[in-house]
Amino acid sequence: MSKATFSARVFAVYVFVVSTVLVVAPNVLLSVFGIAPTAEVWIRVAGVLAFNIGIYAWVGARHRPFLEASVYTRALVCAAFVVFALLGLASPMIVLFGLVDLAGGVWTWLALKADARAGEPVPAGLRANAQ
Repeated sequence: MSKATFSARVFAVYVFVVSTVLVVAPNVLLSVFGIAPTAEVWIRVAGVLAFNIGIYAWVGARHRPFLEASVYTRALVCAAFVVFALLGLASPMIVLFGLVDLAGGVWTWLALKADARAGEPVPAGLRANAQ
């Protein structure tokens, strides 16, 4: 398993855990981060959507274009959460979630560079595109 694949799989497991808590007991997670509890269904909807993103991350972890795109999208999540906090749309604690995404994106970016230096083979599904 390449370093980049491993980093994306770790991220997928993180997303599975967070999303499951958001669906089953969202206020537990919210209270840990000092975010007001809610009875709205939207937090659970977000949990279901996040779980699906975790599946995509797990499956896509073997495909370089997905890994490259995930670097940018995880940085975007962090930027968006910072803006939400600055605009007062969300608790500043939401930035912690964004920082986890950013750290994961940086890890994947560094892993992609390390894989390239090590001559890591291109995954089978990408060989035709690599030529």
